[in-house]
Amino acid sequence: MTVTASPTTAPSTRAGDRRPPALGGFSTAVLGIEIRRVLRNRRTLVFILVMPAVFFLLFGLPQRGQELPNGLPVTGWIMISLAVYAAMVATTSAGAAVATERALGWSRQLRLTPLRPPAYVATKVATAMVLGLLGVLVEFAVGAASGVRLPVHVWVESGLTAWLGSLVFAAFGLFVGYLAPAENVMQFMGPVLAILAMLGGLFIPLDLLPDVMQQIAKFTPVYGVGQLARSPLTGEGLNWVAVGNVTAWTLFFALGAARLFRRDTTRV
Repeated sequence: MTVTASPTTAPSTRAGDRRPPALGGFSTAVLGIEIRRVLRNRRTLVFILVMPAVFFLLFGLPQRGQELPNGLPVTGWIMISLAVYAAMVATTSAGAAVATERALGWSRQLRLTPLRPPAYVATKVATAMVLGLLGVLVEFAVGAASGVRLPVHVWVESGLTAWLGSLVFAAFGLFVGYLAPAENVMQFMGPVLAILAMLGGLFIPLDLLPDVMQQIAKFTPVYGVGQLARSPLTGEGLNWVAVGNVTAWTLFFALGAARLFRRDTTRV
């Protein structure tokens, strides 16, 4: 008896015919899930929203009635500086969260999903910027409720600068997240950010520090964002040293994170 093999049914969709997802799988749905996940973390909310607001109530309110040389309130200077700090903590924390996900093997799982690694990184950066915006808005709301009165253009320009400038810290968070092990990253990030904020002039005006510290401050990643965010208030105009500072640090952290990211994904 002769047995004839039945022809193999051709698959309806060949692997080569599959189309890659648009934008590498980046979507607002995934972004929304990521933002909600972060906002459910109470510890994150305390550091992002509560602590900077408490700092303003502790150190800003005692300065009520004092004015800058241009007649605007000192409390405005403090509020803007702490808004930069809030955005810095928010974006860095969101970016550094990749360390925990790497430890859980999420980088390996990416190879099994339509979400491409660059889209994953873009989602992290977008999440960080949303949290940074939230930190700025909360700080400004606390300042306004506490009696800070500024011209409208100062609110808008300083707020946007504090928020957009925090992109450098989103890149910093990713850089650290791909560099440091998960069990250590969140333990030292808090003290590091506080030291950077102090050296960069967010907690103490630089003109109150020794000359050596003032020169060191210009090389910290916090200096440029703080100077640019406060310039609409102080009326000092565009500080090109601060612009160069922000640009250089953003490129350094972004390129470093990209290199570490490629090294990390080649292991899977």
